[in-house]
Amino acid sequence: MTDQQPYIVHFDLDSFFVAVEVLMDPSLKGKPVIVGGSANRGVVSTCSYEARKYGVHSAMPMQRAMRLCPHAVVLRGNHEKYGYYSKMVTEIIASKVPLYQKASIDEFYCDLTGMDRFFGVSRYTRELREYIIRETGLPISCGLSSAKFISKMATNEAKPNGFLEIPHGREKEFLWPLEIGKINGVGRQTEQRLRKLGLHTIRDIALTPRDLLVGQLGKWGDDLWQKSQGIGSREVEGRWDQKSMSHETTFHENQGHIEFLYKKLTALTERNAYDLRQDHKLTGCLTVKIRYSDFETTSRQESIPYTALDDVLIGKAKAIFDKLYQLGRPVRLIGVRFSQLADDGMQMDLFNRQDDKLNLYKAVDAIKNRFGKEAVSNAAISKPRTKDKK
Repeated sequence: MTDQQPYIVHFDLDSFFVAVEVLMDPSLKGKPVIVGGSANRGVVSTCSYEARKYGVHSAMPMQRAMRLCPHAVVLRGNHEKYGYYSKMVTEIIASKVPLYQKASIDEFYCDLTGMDRFFGVSRYTRELREYIIRETGLPISCGLSSAKFISKMATNEAKPNGFLEIPHGREKEFLWPLEIGKINGVGRQTEQRLRKLGLHTIRDIALTPRDLLVGQLGKWGDDLWQKSQGIGSREVEGRWDQKSMSHETTFHENQGHIEFLYKKLTALTERNAYDLRQDHKLTGCLTVKIRYSDFETTSRQESIPYTALDDVLIGKAKAIFDKLYQLGRPVRLIGVRFSQLADDGMQMDLFNRQDDKLNLYKAVDAIKNRFGKEAVSNAAISKPRTKDKK
């Protein structure tokens, strides 16, 4: 699919910690607010735009921040609440885009490549941003372009609480007038070094011989030159949340046959359960994910008694799938995730111990480890044997 134009979106929750604090206490709105550590040795985690007007910024020592803005409201922070709202935004994005990467608690990349066949990507991005704001009450800025670093820079230019699109072919028009300090990863020392070379804008870097930059800065010089030409990574590293295990598969052709989907779901669940037992874990939550042919993505999760048994997990996965799937609708991708993991030393079910069955599955795993994973598989996904095979 290399002939498709890439569409990469970057979302950034503006002054995230402060925004959550304002949701919890609306009286803070419009005031200089600093979320950070102790006044003696702590640093600023984040601050409101009202505090930034006084020169306060993230990672600044709290002592200096208080000298710059002595009337600021200082809060130690509520990380449980921050995690709650971050998860809320993550779940919205995960349900609305084909592929996303959570870069930090308040920052996301989304790959919308290919969606221009079904939606106007610019309009879809705007509507998604507005939906997040409506559902969470949080301000969020975003940038849309052909590369991750350009989208991030566009987001920075769009703040606060804005949207900026850099159309294909106009990357240099956006980048070249900007100061070199606005390039992602250019710190104060690198900026000073570049300025000593007479380079003040991204255009200056673009017009500098590539070899000269490499000679001065090594590999980073080459990276800078490529960025100045509008060339950057488009790879969005999709992954499930940490402390979970998952497998998913994308079909070469869209599928709507229920028995085919059941077989794939069974295979994915079985692979997950094998990995679970290899790590001596149990799962207490199972999620099924479905992406339809038009890229609409939906998922459903349910809590379960802790287990690592194939038959229990496969049965639960099918039950969730039946509740989630819109019968007959073509499917592009399905996935299975186990979360809320725990060590398998704990009792799986207080009222129905299944240790013997778990040991049986572990014996089967030992056969797979010795002779290959294909040596034993669930009957529902096994291919029929020919008569000449014993």
